[in-house]
Amino acid sequence: MKPIFHLAFNVRDLDVARHFYVGSLGCVEGRSTSTWVDFDFFGHQISLHLGEPFASAPTGLVGEHKVPMPHFGIILQTQEWQALAQKLQTLGQAFVIEPHCRFQGEPGEQWTMFLLDPFGNPIEIKGFANQEAVFAH
Repeated sequence: MKPIFHLAFNVRDLDVARHFYVGSLGCVEGRSTSTWVDFDFFGHQISLHLGEPFASAPTGLVGEHKVPMPHFGIILQTQEWQALAQKLQTLGQAFVIEPHCRFQGEPGEQWTMFLLDPFGNPIEIKGFANQEAVFAH
């Protein structure tokens, strides 16, 4: 079995979470109860529980941007990233940091965008041309 990352965090409304994670990000819903719901988040498991979301602040300096910390996210192939960025823009998704390329021409060149779920949980979605570039230095 390939290792699968798991992250559990709080949201205030499971139906609103379903609409965002399924409708906007394309996740597939898994098991659920009246107090939590699991999603297939690009091949990894996130568990959203009813409660108060964690606090975040733009304190992580990356390149010329201060990114929200803490945050979670996913790394996609560039083509998948571009398709998702286009979908989110078409849906009118607000971004903390607009989709753009950073570290262009350097090791680790990547496409990135930051957005918040409806509860303020920060999500970063990265796009890389190939997996070897993810850990390039």
